[in-house]
Amino acid sequence: MTEVWVFHGAGGRFTSGVFSTQAQAEVFINRYRLTGILTKYPVDSSAYDWAIQEKLFTPTKPAHYEAGFIQRFTTASQEHYHYDPDDLG
Repeated sequence: MTEVWVFHGAGGRFTSGVFSTQAQAEVFINRYRLTGILTKYPVDSSAYDWAIQEKLFTPTKPAHYEAGFIQRFTTASQEHYHYDPDDLG
């Protein structure tokens, strides 16, 4: 397995579920009519390291190497989908 799908529910502080496929995640999301974001993450890598490896982010400031920055790092370049059972469009 080289990737997983991680669901973060709206307003949640922690992950609600981790799935091996997008389809399995969507079964969970649809079953409970959840609102949130489903994001594909590489296994055995951080989003920070992945973005650098893929040349999607280049650290240019000293703060970009600090733990506080790295532990909060996200990138919209990761494949992700927004879910809202009240939004049919």
